[in-house]
Amino acid sequence: MDPLSTFEIITRILVQLSPVWISLILLYAMSIAFKRRLGLYGKLFDSPIGMIGFGLVMFWVFTGVYGALDMIVTHDPLSQVSGMKNKVPGTPVRSAEEGEYAWYLLGGDNLARDVFSRLIKGAWEVIKIAPLAAIFAFMVGITLGLPAGYYGGKLDITLSFLANLILAFPVILLFYLLVTPEIVATGVPNYMAIVLFVFPIIFLAVLLNSRFHTRPKLRTPLLIGVLGLATWMYLQLVSNGGYLINTPDYKIIGLPRVLDFFDIDPGLLVVFVSVVFVNSPTVFRIVRGLTMDIKTRDYVAAAQTRGEGPWYIMLWEILPNARGPLIVDFCLRIGYTIILLGTLGFFGLGLAPESPDWGSTINDGRKLLSIYLHPALPPALALLSLVLGLNLLADGLREESLKD
Repeated sequence: MDPLSTFEIITRILVQLSPVWISLILLYAMSIAFKRRLGLYGKLFDSPIGMIGFGLVMFWVFTGVYGALDMIVTHDPLSQVSGMKNKVPGTPVRSAEEGEYAWYLLGGDNLARDVFSRLIKGAWEVIKIAPLAAIFAFMVGITLGLPAGYYGGKLDITLSFLANLILAFPVILLFYLLVTPEIVATGVPNYMAIVLFVFPIIFLAVLLNSRFHTRPKLRTPLLIGVLGLATWMYLQLVSNGGYLINTPDYKIIGLPRVLDFFDIDPGLLVVFVSVVFVNSPTVFRIVRGLTMDIKTRDYVAAAQTRGEGPWYIMLWEILPNARGPLIVDFCLRIGYTIILLGTLGFFGLGLAPESPDWGSTINDGRKLLSIYLHPALPPALALLSLVLGLNLLADGLREESLKD
């Protein structure tokens, strides 16, 4: 079997990604058709920059999702094929079995694994961590930033001091400390997860209570249902093997195994907690600053005159009017998180060494970069394009939010 030419490689990659192209076409067609009914998201399609950024982001989102479903990968990203070590793109697989894809479209790495499949699977590693970590960071930052900016005084001084203390520490060094095996063995990341992951529950409780406090017949069952589900999910996240904390010196029993349907990989939990911990102070400072500005507006004074409570004003008057800058920062925060994940993977910290995340793949390919470009170049370009897409998306959202 002959190697593929450059044109054949490109053609086969485009065909292999056909579910992604179909999804993008349908998404854009539906979004443009109904853009006048979709608020700020619909206005995004009036911005060429925003549309390009959104397209880049959604390309990798769909790629990650279909990759996780094994719909577009060509080989097992962890399997090693004899004779395919450092082979160039388009090399045919030796003695390919029936039903097995016959080529390594982007070549093989130094362990004879398929670079194309690792690239696709790596997209899912990024997509499943970065947005969720950004959401949790925003939950922490909003829950603490709103009262700090609204009340001021000692509460503001204390929370701002703690945020500045974290921000003053070098980020990479902080990451390195949090994910080293010695620190992990002490249970510090688990303690941090217990504290940080409770903030979404607090946010939901205050949000619903402030909205429906005048309708107790609706508020009470709603709070019980929502907080019960949120608490169960919280215990699912922080429990591992039936324990909240499981170290040689100390153990805390968590969710019973019969109710614990999934356990997060310890390496993934450490990375997730580290990203949330590092991003939360920055979100706190942004929310605090916006709150201090918006609380002086006339509509806030009108809500105070109506007798609305402080948390109602913060969550239903101030926060909605701060959505523009926060949405933009959320996009940028995801990009920043992706870079941090790539940095951690590059240094071999957090995720398993064989993980196909882009940072680890770039690090593996870097060792032979002067001889073979193909193992390191695709994940590097993928990381670049996704972060670029998020920045362009943020610029588009900023343009459209300023028109409101």
